[in-house]
Amino acid sequence: QGPLVESGGGPVQAGGSLRLSCAASGYTSGKHCLAWFRQAPGKERERVASIYGGGTIDYANSMRGRVIISRDDAEESLHLEMNSLKPEDTAMYYCAARLCWDSEYRFWGQGTQVTVSS
Repeated sequence: QGPLVESGGGPVQAGGSLRLSCAASGYTSGKHCLAWFRQAPGKERERVASIYGGGTIDYANSMRGRVIISRDDAEESLHLEMNSLKPEDTAMYYCAARLCWDSEYRFWGQGTQVTVSS
C-alpha cells in the first residue's frame, strides 16, 4: 500500500461545506476498513465516520447528518463531504485504515486542517 494522503482542508465560514479527500492506494480492495477521524486542540481524537470492506457505512454521533463518507474504488480514494460546518468542527482531520479483521487502525495519514470561523 502507498501512504494515506489527505487533502481538501482549509478555512471555511460557519454553515459552509468542505470535501476532504484521501489518496488510499492499496486500501480500497475490500480487505481494509477505512475511516475519518478528527482531533481538536486539547481534545481526544474521535472517529467521524467509517466505511467497511463490504461498503457498510457508520457515522459517529458527533457529525451524523452533516457528513457523507464515500469510497472510490476506481480512483483508490476516500472522501468526506462535510456540510453545515460549525466552529466546534475545527480540528485536524485524519484518514485511517485497518485490515478489517484487526480492531486497531494502524495506517494513518498526516492530516488536513479544517478551521471553521463564526
